[in-house]
Amino acid sequence: MTATYRGYTFEQIAKTLDHSVLKPEVRRADIEAGAAIAAKYSTASYCVQGVNIAQAAKLLEGSGVPVCATVGFPHGAITTAAKAFEAAEATKNGASEVDMVINVGGLIGGDDELVLEDIRAVANAAHAGGAHLKVILETALLTAEQIVRGCELAEQAGADFVKTSTGFSTAGATLENIRLMKATVGDRLRVKASGGVRTVDQVIDFIEAGVSRCGTSNAEAILLEFNAKAE
Repeated sequence: MTATYRGYTFEQIAKTLDHSVLKPEVRRADIEAGAAIAAKYSTASYCVQGVNIAQAAKLLEGSGVPVCATVGFPHGAITTAAKAFEAAEATKNGASEVDMVINVGGLIGGDDELVLEDIRAVANAAHAGGAHLKVILETALLTAEQIVRGCELAEQAGADFVKTSTGFSTAGATLENIRLMKATVGDRLRVKASGGVRTVDQVIDFIEAGVSRCGTSNAEAILLEFNAKAE
């Protein structure tokens, strides 16, 4: 009989996790270690910054674990053309998922057209390269109304997911914001929680609030905790 915790199997939890190695000080050895974890546990993806995509793709070749690349990370404050180029280069180097940061200041300032075109350009570049696009809102900096508007703009622009956070701002994912995002996009887009995801109970709470993915640098610890608690 398959062991479960709170009604979920090990595989269900693992396939929710985007294992992430995103700190600026990471070395090639750290990328190797992260790829080994992603492959060992068959996580949903392995998320790295642009300079590490090719290495990660080579390490995970044949593993079935896709590479996820960040774009405009972590502040979103680069030009739209630069973001689109970054997304296109990421797919050429082996990424099949792209997590972009929106123009946060544009959203807060009410410049919806700027935000829409920024996301659309990256969506087009990612999709042309065969990749899904996740749009990071950085919810800690936004009001509820801005979160809703960001989700609506991501949907209009052709994104595949909306995502809470980079993990590099003042706070990460919260149940309140996840529920708001899910209520806004329904089943039309998927929702990803990120930032401060450290325990298996958090992951399950987020799944039950509507997420399909959780970004975390703690995938192995979360899955070992699952095994310790499963019956």
